[in-house]
Amino acid sequence: MTLPTPEQQEACKRLVLEAAFRADQQDYAGLAALFAEDAQLYRPSAPRTPLKGRNAILNSYLDRPTTRITRHLCSNFRFSLESADCVRVRCYVQLYASSGPTEPGDPFGAPLDGKVLIGELDDLCRNGSDGWRLAERRACFVLYGE
Repeated sequence: MTLPTPEQQEACKRLVLEAAFRADQQDYAGLAALFAEDAQLYRPSAPRTPLKGRNAILNSYLDRPTTRITRHLCSNFRFSLESADCVRVRCYVQLYASSGPTEPGDPFGAPLDGKVLIGELDDLCRNGSDGWRLAERRACFVLYGE
C-alpha cells in the first residue's frame, strides 16, 4: 500500500471532517459542494443504490426533517494513494441523532433517539480544478446500541 503525502492526508482528512460538520449544522448546500459534480454516495439505508451527482446528494439531505439533530464523531483515519490525484480515506464514525428538542431552551439539549450507531466511511477523494472533493462515499453501519 502506497501512502499519500502528509499534505494529501491532511487535505483529505479535513474534507471528511468538514463534510461531517456541514451535515451536523444542516448546511446541506455546503455539504453538497464538498462532493464532485459526478460524485456517488452509497448510504447505509440503500447500499446498492447510490445517489448520483451533487444535486441528487443535496436533494436527499434537503428531504430530512428540519428538527433532526445529528453529531458525527470521526476517528481512526486510514489513507491509501489510489492515483496521483486520488486518495482513499477510511474512518470510523459514531453517529448520535435526535428528532429534536422536547422543551425549547433545555440546557441539556435534545434527547437522543433510541440508537447510537457505529459505522464506517470509505471515501474516495479526488483533487481537481476545484480542489479536493469527495468523488465517492460508501457509508455503512456496523454496530448500534440502545
